[in-house]
Amino acid sequence: MVDATDSQMAMLADLVESLAAAEATLSSMQAARDGLLAMAGRLAVDIAQEAGHPDGGEMTIRSVAAEIGTIQRVSDRTVERRMSDASWVVDRFPSVWHAQGAGRISAAHSRVIVDAGAHLDDEADRAAYAAEALEAAAVESPNRLRRIARRIAEKYQKRSVTERHRDAREKRRVWMKEGDDGMAEIGMHGPAAIVHGMFDRLSQMAHALKEENGRAAKESGAVRDERTVDQLRADLMADLVLTGSPLAHDTEDGLLDAIQARVEVTVPASSLRDGQDGTADECHSPPAELDGEMPIDIGTARFFAGSVPGWDRVFTHPTNGAVLSVDRYRPGEQLRRHLRARDQRCRFPTCGLAARKCDIDHNVAASTGGATSHENLAAFCRRHHMLKHHSPWHVEQRPGGVLEWTSPLGRTYIDQPPAQNTVTFTDAGTSAAPF
Repeated sequence: MVDATDSQMAMLADLVESLAAAEATLSSMQAARDGLLAMAGRLAVDIAQEAGHPDGGEMTIRSVAAEIGTIQRVSDRTVERRMSDASWVVDRFPSVWHAQGAGRISAAHSRVIVDAGAHLDDEADRAAYAAEALEAAAVESPNRLRRIARRIAEKYQKRSVTERHRDAREKRRVWMKEGDDGMAEIGMHGPAAIVHGMFDRLSQMAHALKEENGRAAKESGAVRDERTVDQLRADLMADLVLTGSPLAHDTEDGLLDAIQARVEVTVPASSLRDGQDGTADECHSPPAELDGEMPIDIGTARFFAGSVPGWDRVFTHPTNGAVLSVDRYRPGEQLRRHLRARDQRCRFPTCGLAARKCDIDHNVAASTGGATSHENLAAFCRRHHMLKHHSPWHVEQRPGGVLEWTSPLGRTYIDQPPAQNTVTFTDAGTSAAPF
């Protein structure tokens, strides 16, 4: 920087100031969005309370979240979670919300303060805690603020760690997140002692295996296992989860031990056939897809295709890719297989839950004469199945498996069957239509 000219330094100063102003504006707009989401949640509860709904407003909130989500092209589950988070900030920590709205703190600072003080039940204690935390937030980064905020919250905490831990345990969960290049992540939120113990055991196993592999390679001259400790931890965890027995939870007759992992792979026959090693000719055909969501390598697809006792064949139209029929080398439920192949996922707009995890539902109820055929059936996850039957949302099926949803506000949303992971053909010499 010593060689920078005065004009360059002036430009840098302007950039720094502009970025600070932009950050403050973004924080303010995010606070404004939280306020609107909190209002939407309150409105849904008010509507349910006036009607005396026995579910406490759950279905009304779900319907409102779906209304917001479809117009924003965001999952209603995401919207409902955002509504809940926004209400928590606006209602329980109003001073933090106002500080973010004024641009004095960022959304990241706000999240740290709210998370650290989440278990403060007394309103006065929360207000006093928030005032101290906001002072620290004015000069600290969110990462450094986290430790400070936790210490401040402890001063106002009337409940013991044991009591709070008992409540926190109720929120334990496992989740999955899709990644790129045929990869995904799995995470767990649980008691710290158990999670630390799990990681330590995996680490001990990984180091022991690495040492043993190194010793064996040195003594026998065999090829050395070059996997890193991180890779070994990941491989060991997969091995334990997929093949281990849940001894502490299994039933007397071992029902849980008998459960095997399930995945659904869609792959064009040409992709299975092309090339010998899954690399040379792989680009000539579409890649395999896992659960209709993400591409996976052809080697994994070939492994599954060759090892399962039976698999569905999906016949598609050669030019538009539409499903024509489904059969199986081993007999099964033909119609369900056809619908799973056609829909691939829940047919509510923005929902991506795999069809194999969904209900098969009549669009026109069978009790009123609706046909049990693919023209009147579709896959809905349990959440949106309930939304269809217990809220003003309405759906009609059009030709070709197209679903037309109508929201409580009268807006219509079209959900097309997902494109098939298949090969299509065009006549030689025919030019593609312009965009």
